[in-house]
Amino acid sequence: MKTVIAGTTMPVLEITLDAGERIVAEGGDVAWLTPGLDIETSTAFASGGKGGFMSGLKRLVGGGQLFLTQYTAPAAGGFVAFAAQLPGTIRELAIDPSDEYMVQSGSYTASTADVEVSVGLQKKLGAGIFGGAGVVFQKLAGNGTAWVQLAGEIVEYDLQAGQSLLIHPGHLALYRADMELEFASIKGIKNKFFGDSLFLAQLHGPGHVWLQSMTPAKLAAAIEPYLPDKSSSDN
Repeated sequence: MKTVIAGTTMPVLEITLDAGERIVAEGGDVAWLTPGLDIETSTAFASGGKGGFMSGLKRLVGGGQLFLTQYTAPAAGGFVAFAAQLPGTIRELAIDPSDEYMVQSGSYTASTADVEVSVGLQKKLGAGIFGGAGVVFQKLAGNGTAWVQLAGEIVEYDLQAGQSLLIHPGHLALYRADMELEFASIKGIKNKFFGDSLFLAQLHGPGHVWLQSMTPAKLAAAIEPYLPDKSSSDN
């Protein structure tokens, strides 16, 4: 298996598979592929060998898809490509029992067959912020390789034991699964949803964290004034 991450602002992940090699991905995210790949959709994929409907249901609760698609290369091999959905970057992660990750919902792109994708954390943040949906992270565990999409520019920190960082939840893209995460309302910062306070995530070391400069919510808010008015177009 060989991978290439091509492009800059809107990258593309190309995965070249040798005969019999498999990868799993969100069903509708494929951009292009060579003919001859065996394509199968099931709730059992991305379950790390623990497949079944309940695994798919847990993934759905975590913001992913109930059914995932597996691509298996024929004897001649082949490749499949996935395009980023937002300006940013695609990162490759090596997954094993000592390297498990929490990734913001919607960032998972693809993985090898023995990686488990499940709900890792859910937190309601009130009716106004994030459309009332709160923050959801998916956990990447098992053994293999996974690829994730992170939005905007990426800043990384290594937190030592005893260190912590306060982070707006939308900017928290990816972190090591063994790190402790909690949420708190921080006084002294005006916020339109919480008044004289700001709701932040507090991540505790030791561990590595990836922060993204762009959030889907802020991107949507930035382009909303330029979208056609549905009510006026209907008339």
